[in-house]
Amino acid sequence: MVTILVAVAMVWWLPDLQSSGSLQPTAALPHVVTVNVPALSGMASEGSGIFAAKCSACHGPKTSGGQGGPPLVHKIYEPDHRADGAFVMVVRRGVRLHYWKFGSMPQVDDVTEDDLRATIAYIRAPQAAIGFN
Repeated sequence: MVTILVAVAMVWWLPDLQSSGSLQPTAALPHVVTVNVPALSGMASEGSGIFAAKCSACHGPKTSGGQGGPPLVHKIYEPDHRADGAFVMVVRRGVRLHYWKFGSMPQVDDVTEDDLRATIAYIRAPQAAIGFN
């Protein structure tokens, strides 16, 4: 029964990349979307550099998704569905494959609590720009 519920949830959540704001999949990688990052200031601005150094190799520039990871502007990661603490846990512990077919995400080393707060602020900026709450 649980397997059926998980399968139904994945069918409902995953294909819906275009339903949120102006997200548009790219032709080369269907899960990669075009992201317009708004003007950043404060913590979000600091987080952009940390994201570029620690996250963008997999999650793409501007949280858009890439060869090794999903876009973080997908509705699965919006604040109402994934609280900031979920990002902290994933960075600290890693996460097993469950939503996407990229494989498991390893923990990310050498990231301070301040780095995490700034990076989450950066991730939340484009999410807010497309209407995620």
